[in-house]
Amino acid sequence: MLMTSKAFRTRCRIVLLFVCGFYSANMAQSAETKAPRIVNIYNFIRNSDYRVADSENVLLETTRQQIELLKPTGLPATWALQYDALINPRYQKLLKEQLGTNDEIAAWWEIPQPLAEKAGLKWRGQHEWDSTANIGFSPGYTPAERRQLVDVYMVDFKAIFGSYPRTVGSWYIDEVTLAYMAERYGIVASCNCKDQVGTDGYTLWGGYWNQAYYPSRLNAYMPAQTKSGQISVPIFRMLGSDPIYQYGTTPGMWTLEPVYPRAGGSADWVGWFMNNLIQQPALAFGYTQAGQENSFGWAGMKTGLTLQVALLAKQAKAGEIQVKTLAQAGEWFRKNYAVTPPTSVVALEDWKHQDRKSVWYDNRFYRINFLWENNGFFIRDLHCFDENVVSPTHATALATKSLAYETLPVMDGCLWSGTEPAGIWPVLVAADGKTSSLVPEGLPRVKELNTTDLSIQQPLRGGGSFSIICSEDGVTFTGVDGEGKPLHWAWDLVGGARQKSAVQKVASDSITYHDAGANYQLKLAEDAGSCTQLENGVIRLSPNSSGKLVLVLSRF
Repeated sequence: MLMTSKAFRTRCRIVLLFVCGFYSANMAQSAETKAPRIVNIYNFIRNSDYRVADSENVLLETTRQQIELLKPTGLPATWALQYDALINPRYQKLLKEQLGTNDEIAAWWEIPQPLAEKAGLKWRGQHEWDSTANIGFSPGYTPAERRQLVDVYMVDFKAIFGSYPRTVGSWYIDEVTLAYMAERYGIVASCNCKDQVGTDGYTLWGGYWNQAYYPSRLNAYMPAQTKSGQISVPIFRMLGSDPIYQYGTTPGMWTLEPVYPRAGGSADWVGWFMNNLIQQPALAFGYTQAGQENSFGWAGMKTGLTLQVALLAKQAKAGEIQVKTLAQAGEWFRKNYAVTPPTSVVALEDWKHQDRKSVWYDNRFYRINFLWENNGFFIRDLHCFDENVVSPTHATALATKSLAYETLPVMDGCLWSGTEPAGIWPVLVAADGKTSSLVPEGLPRVKELNTTDLSIQQPLRGGGSFSIICSEDGVTFTGVDGEGKPLHWAWDLVGGARQKSAVQKVASDSITYHDAGANYQLKLAEDAGSCTQLENGVIRLSPNSSGKLVLVLSRF
């Protein structure tokens, strides 16, 4: 059980507009007969960018070209305005005259100089828009100042467009701002950046990995566990992350952003990515965000965005995906889910042809990732969530030039890896205590057991199988040999110095941690496994005599 010191997705064939070698002959059900696959086309708009020559004209022309590309398709899109673009008459004219009735005009929540000054605040940036975290983002201001900034933006937006924006996005928005926007101005959805470590000085790590979640009232990055403890505005995760390679400090940028030529700008990669979204299990719903911020310029995004829009239009027409505005997606989420639902992201083919596979499972209590590579598999990531953990900037302004928000790590394959990779590794345990690797044989079989539970069945070399059942309250593991008898196996937690620092106590049925400013526990179900601290710093989780081990990851 997770505890804190404060209380704790008709068979069909897809024919693409371009050749893609990753497509399987056996396709999943159509979008009408399974949980929806939702795509937001989300383009956010800045007025200027100090990194771009003649930026005001370049950025305006980029937005104009994006509109011209999307207009013939009839696909709905969200156009999110930063305040400096909102008050520019050229953007007002462009959006009012050129957008379709299905489009949404929304707010992009970075703080430029005109907004700060109109709210009566001293501008601390070196440019009209400054990407420094404590200048350009809401946590850099006191709670009272955050509300002042919201009031100014909302009044001016309504004066220009006749109503308040229904959604607000940003790389990161704090919970005080989100709650105020919801309660006073009625926003129905938000979006924030993908998980990342250090990119542009922004670290968001250990959160609900994809799709969407209801945030805690005390911490916008932390999914809430209860309705009373949440802000009832779903936050959708942006940018479309590669479920295998977009992980923490892994080299490269592997997202759906069309400016990256080997990822969102590649027909093959985009085909692979969308194929996974459409075909693979997603439980409550599958989701991704397409589109691009105008700061990158039209020349940089034209190729990738053009191929993406053509594919999305084809898939939407075939009923394989539902393209919605962010507001429409938010309304759908709120109508269907009172609390954050379980979802999954699955990739069983490797576009790099290196035989890696990845399965992500998320719910309101935890996230877990299983990775297959080097003829083995392991738990790469396990983070737990607790709505009672207060954000470090909940009541005070961010003082540093970078921002970092985290959840509660049980295993962190990114930040805890050192000379050897961190992870939770499955091993066979002989009678004399010696261990050997638990080696998979063939593809894992991944399927939805119901709307909340995901099953992973992995055949093993030499016979037998390893079963993983992910559910809301925890994960159940069972190993059997070729004769169906209990397998002598275990999980070894290998996290090096960071694990040693985080772990406070290992008991027979639990591990106590202190990390990210919180105390919490990983517990095993009664009579379903045991914990042992080994001399080499490794922590071993052993199953019961039936070969079964159960991690309890909820508080209730």
